[in-house]
Amino acid sequence: MNATPRRDTQCPSSAQDERRELAELLPPPTVPGLDADRQLLLRREVLRRAAASAEPRGGATRRPVRIAVPALACALAVVGVATVDLGGSAGHDRVAVTGGGAAGTSHAVRLLDHIALAAAGAEQSTVRADQFVYVESRVAYAAQSTAGGPVTIAPVHTRQVWLSADGSRPGLLREEGGPDTRLGENGPVLHLDRPGGTAGPDTPRGSGPSIGEPTNAYVASLPTDPDALLKLIREQTRGEGQDPDQRAFTAIGDLLAETWAPPQVSAALYRAAGRIPGVTEVASAVDAAGREGVAVARTAHGQQTQWVFDRTTYAFLGERTVLAEAGEAGPAGTVVGASAVLAKAAVDRVGQLPSTGR
Repeated sequence: MNATPRRDTQCPSSAQDERRELAELLPPPTVPGLDADRQLLLRREVLRRAAASAEPRGGATRRPVRIAVPALACALAVVGVATVDLGGSAGHDRVAVTGGGAAGTSHAVRLLDHIALAAAGAEQSTVRADQFVYVESRVAYAAQSTAGGPVTIAPVHTRQVWLSADGSRPGLLREEGGPDTRLGENGPVLHLDRPGGTAGPDTPRGSGPSIGEPTNAYVASLPTDPDALLKLIREQTRGEGQDPDQRAFTAIGDLLAETWAPPQVSAALYRAAGRIPGVTEVASAVDAAGREGVAVARTAHGQQTQWVFDRTTYAFLGERTVLAEAGEAGPAGTVVGASAVLAKAAVDRVGQLPSTGR
């Protein structure tokens, strides 16, 4: 005799409806093996995919994206007003400067929290002390004669940087169309005053690595508590400008662009940025490689600095700077700076690419 009960395949539809309604009253089951942050991120991804599947398909065509891509000239107060198409033709495109007000700030804080959750869960290789951090990006520079006159904008080009993980050996800066530049602190070498900037004479660090002169080892040691991290950043950038909030925002952006922070430190950097007054969200922005995404921005001194993120994965794509006010440099909305981070990796020697062997 078979003791296994038979399944009733003729269950009335009314009974099925009752079971469905009762099931909907129950709380959703937890996902085994995931902490609360990862469960939240998973639920958001499910909702995002559900929304995407509901969008109409067919009949819609994507318009080609054209953006202005001159980057900031580090030593200039006035930057370029001309615009350049990524395909190589000249243009006069401008973008709207948006994201102000309390609503924009609250949206930015929520966005940065999502970005922090994604960063905390990212996989990253360990960087040994004897290795170099390799960063490849696409950038463009705007330059102007000291006598004034029209701004000269170089084409978007590839930029490669090799930085000693522990700061003990000289690194290398290689830019398309220019000579190699040594970077480091031993011998007649140069340092970068900021990501995307030109190299200048090296000066002794004195007390060692810092927020402004970071090594990979130093970045890895930063606090993972966002409040403690922001306090440290404010202390180390004191006296570098009139706006302490913008100094902190710029310092975090520099760390995002040209260091390779561990996942928990990256998450803390994003949450620290969310605590800076005046940080807002921009619904759409494009990096120097033409990749469109959502941006976190802050406006100061007539310019809006935007960090561009992939709107699906929340990965950091690059940075864009837009004139927030009309002036000598051009009308509001003129893009005066852009970059795009293409690769970050650990390599064994200067000049080595991630795909090459020893």
